[in-house]
Amino acid sequence: MAALDIYSEPSALPTSRAGRIGMLLGLKTTRAIDDIGLAEHVSSGLSADSADALVSLIGRAHIVGPLIPEATLRRARKNGKVLSREMSVRLYEVSRVVDAVSRTYQGDRAAIARFLERPHRLLGGRTPLEMTQSSSAGAEAVINMLRRAESSFAV
Repeated sequence: MAALDIYSEPSALPTSRAGRIGMLLGLKTTRAIDDIGLAEHVSSGLSADSADALVSLIGRAHIVGPLIPEATLRRARKNGKVLSREMSVRLYEVSRVVDAVSRTYQGDRAAIARFLERPHRLLGGRTPLEMTQSSSAGAEAVINMLRRAESSFAV
């Protein structure tokens, strides 16, 4: 089952946010990922495989270029090195938003893409993806907007 498809069956999802984000980032571990384990993965640098996992979910144009230069990704893949902490944090922030949107839209790829790519007036006319790519605060703004929607506040 593809990573976003699993959101259509909430009982199949990892119960923790860290577990879901680890799944979206394609982290392979022998045990469940908790907040500390996820933080360690991100701070020590994610692999190029994590970028590839997000590319498969939301598209290459949203990851390669805006978050990670293509040459950097190619070099990391070729040399088997991890991405810098800064780039790993960028991937983490996007995965947080993808998790929140996927939970809201229960894995509906078309609805997720529409939400991420459509300008929103509560984000100053920027798309949720642009806002997320801009900074950690931007990602938090998108997640807060989704929380308000889940709580039946107009967004």
